[in-house]
Amino acid sequence: MSITATEVPPLRKHICVRASTARAFKVFTEGIDTWWPKTHHIGPSAPVRGAIEPGVGGRCYTEHTDGSLAQWGQVLEWEPPHRFVLAWMVTTDWKPEPDLGKASEVEVRFTQSPDGTTLVELEHRCFERHGEAGALMRQHVEGWTSLLELFRTELDREG
Repeated sequence: MSITATEVPPLRKHICVRASTARAFKVFTEGIDTWWPKTHHIGPSAPVRGAIEPGVGGRCYTEHTDGSLAQWGQVLEWEPPHRFVLAWMVTTDWKPEPDLGKASEVEVRFTQSPDGTTLVELEHRCFERHGEAGALMRQHVEGWTSLLELFRTELDREG
């Protein structure tokens, strides 16, 4: 039996980091350029800088060596330092998807633990918005595991 686009389950990942929720949130969002790999982009040339603009409606984008800007997301919900949700505005062939109605969603939650660590939970969902390519997009974004490890490494490096 094949999976239809409406049957694609969310992708859930989590990681525990040695940081407060405020610091983890800040490094994940404001500091995305410090840990997101330059090889992971949808622009036409090498990226120079990546950014997530704070607040609802903020753009998630990379600036490129050719002067172009590639928007790969938009902030849908913004609740620092506890959570944010963004539209994943990327097609399965790694091109910008300007139509929010065709974008999946990524929610990241930050929960403080009594021992001072923070649980970071990521859920990538709404793959059906990618149409028939929804299951393929879910496979493509399995890389969140390694991205979360890079995030943790940056938090540890900053100490």
